[in-house]
This record gives sequence, C-alpha cells and structure tokens, in this order.
Amino acid sequence: MKKTSVYLTEDEAADLRRLAVREGRSQAELIRDGVRRVIDEAERKPRELKSLGKGRGGGQPYRRWGSEELYDKAFGSE
Repeated sequence: MKKTSVYLTEDEAADLRRLAVREGRSQAELIRDGVRRVIDEAERKPRELKSLGKGRGGGQPYRRWGSEELYDKAFGSE
C-alpha cells in the first residue's frame, strides 16, 4: 500500500469518524472503498472523445473545415 494524505472538511471528518465507529471499520478502509467505487464507476462510463470542431457550430451540425477556412483561421484573412 501507498500512504497518501486527504484533506477533509470538519463535517466530512466528523461524518467519517461516526461511520467508522458505526460500521466497525477503519477510516482508511472506508476511504479506500470510496476511492475504489469512484474508479469503478469512471471505468464503466464510455470514453468521451473531444473533437477540435466540437462547439464551434453554435448547435449546428458538424461541418468539416475547408482548406481556405483553416488558412484564414491560422494566418488571418487579408
């Protein structure tokens, strides 16, 4: 295992202490379980790929960049 530090608010720390006593488990064990749940949930979600063109259409369907439009964006139109 690797040791790490976690900063909690006063309320979170108090709630964690109460839960540990109620469950008869250590605070560290509860934190590890929480971390594992977050990781497992994130791994189940499909990966969201971000497109360079995403969002530039103002809600319009995706349209490929034209070579002239790319040139104008990169170097400015004359």
